[in-house]
Amino acid sequence: MIRNAIIVKMRINNKGPFNFILDTGVGLMIITDHTLIDTLNIVPSRFIRLNGLGDADASEAIITPALNIGIDGLVSNGVAAAILKTDLFDLSGHIGMPIHGLLGYEFFNSLGVNINFNDSLLTVYRPNELKPLKRSQKIPITIEEHKPYLQTYVTMPDGTAVFNKFVIDLGAGHPISIENMIKKYGLPKNAFPANLGIALNGPISGYLSRIKGVELGKYKLKNVITAFPSADYQSRSVVARDGNIGMDILKKFNIGLDYTNGYMYIKPSKTFSAPFEHDMSGIEYYLAGKDLSRVVVSRVAPKSAADDIGMLAGDEILSINFKPVARMTTEEIDNFFKTPGKSLLLEVFHDGRRDRVVINLRRQF
Repeated sequence: MIRNAIIVKMRINNKGPFNFILDTGVGLMIITDHTLIDTLNIVPSRFIRLNGLGDADASEAIITPALNIGIDGLVSNGVAAAILKTDLFDLSGHIGMPIHGLLGYEFFNSLGVNINFNDSLLTVYRPNELKPLKRSQKIPITIEEHKPYLQTYVTMPDGTAVFNKFVIDLGAGHPISIENMIKKYGLPKNAFPANLGIALNGPISGYLSRIKGVELGKYKLKNVITAFPSADYQSRSVVARDGNIGMDILKKFNIGLDYTNGYMYIKPSKTFSAPFEHDMSGIEYYLAGKDLSRVVVSRVAPKSAADDIGMLAGDEILSINFKPVARMTTEEIDNFFKTPGKSLLLEVFHDGRRDRVVINLRRQF
């Protein structure tokens, strides 16, 4: 798992392997790297427009002929996929390794799946043969429009408990997103303007703050970082829902997904008690260069620690505390930026020259 993404190696039509992110939030398999059209000798069958969250228009995609896919001894034939004409996600730049697409419903609907976040282990079973995790709790889920949903209580900042319906979204990096929150309840205090990510319809804008709690089965998570999209994305969803639960909550459990019988099994992982933390620098970055080892700033949050020292989009971070970023993993870089009250010495390429600056990290909310 890298940057909250579960990555599997997959062969397509006996070619590859290609790196795909497992994402319960997508139905149709999506190929984001359009160069696979030539690699796989794909003749486009038709064009479609894919709708999703985001502030832009729908994405154009090519529907492939039936594909044969394989993952470590597992084979599925006759799988359709959509190839994006434009890679909106830049998953390779975000993850720091070549990423070719997203695999969702086709994988999870065909198998029983246990995910052990303690050991980074994925175990699959034939449908109806899933072995539940020992001492796990069973939670009912529904599969609607190729996505898994659960219903549970969340406690708002004012203490109000609300029963909501959420997509179980392995492809979302945040803990939880509550849609239409601003319209229904207004913004929580200390809400911080933020870029909430990229979807099929482009960037998702909104705010980050915290809610008092989220219940998952018998377990209660407190002081949860929450995304609040600013647009009314609910109206675009075929299935009525209130948001999604993402990886920062899901990875606090080892989980089993049984689409066939409509259950999710959860058992606390070793990170269950860790508090929810966020980036405290205000720096959003992507990996660039042939080997994806250059760290380039894509956005600086207004009134953040990085904004205070004059960092700008397009700056390149060369080292952190004298350690070259080219020798660091994305997890190491992210962890540096998640420590409140810490000062970091950054070597940056800014305004055409190298410079060293001290950034003082702080919580935004």
